[in-house]
Amino acid sequence: MNVTLKVWRQKNRNDAGRFVTYEVKDISPDASFLEMLDVLNVDLVKKGEEPIAFDHDCREGICGSCGIVINGRAHGPGRGIATCELRMRVFRDGDMIVAEPWRAKAFPVIKDLVVDRTGLDRIMVAGGYISAKTGGVPDANAIPIPKPIAEEAMDAAACIGCGACVAACPNSSAMLFVAAKISHLALLPQGKVEATTRVQRMVEQMDKEGFGNCSNNYACEAECPKEISVLHIARLNREFIKAKVL
Repeated sequence: MNVTLKVWRQKNRNDAGRFVTYEVKDISPDASFLEMLDVLNVDLVKKGEEPIAFDHDCREGICGSCGIVINGRAHGPGRGIATCELRMRVFRDGDMIVAEPWRAKAFPVIKDLVVDRTGLDRIMVAGGYISAKTGGVPDANAIPIPKPIAEEAMDAAACIGCGACVAACPNSSAMLFVAAKISHLALLPQGKVEATTRVQRMVEQMDKEGFGNCSNNYACEAECPKEISVLHIARLNREFIKAKVL
């Protein structure tokens, strides 16, 4: 299949940046979006041109580094997938595809499709952990946790920190990310000890990084590759209010 790719090119965070159009030919419908970019980059290098910079690592939808806004949607069309899992067969032969980086003040562009997402790391450093010495892996039944709660905690822990929630939100809010990280610890006994300090520190750091407030339009849930529910944001709010009251 042949497609026309309109991709954002930006030399560095101080460059104005612009869209550049490329013709990509003879792409297998079974190729991933990133493999299509690889083919284009090989062609660009052969021509002596600068290849397109984009983030990737595992290419299995686990690491969360591959985020690109494709045709106006974080990670492109489809539900529950990261960019690396997006296959070219979802597009039609001859389609125009627009690719650009996450658009958020808190995610400054480093180069082309690569953005600086270390703000999320700093939120985690602020409180997304437990300091208790847990020792070795305990037996599965050593700490009695109801199965529904354990499953909900695991669902929240599935967040890969890709930032799609930020890219999808009109206010560039990181609430779903922060909520998932707080929720999976708040649900488990190990996370109870530092619950009050954790939520306050992480929310404070989120605000300091320049992320916006929740827009309540559920775009974050719709574009999340792990389909994390906005109900975790409700738990974040409850935890924050409880921490302030106590």
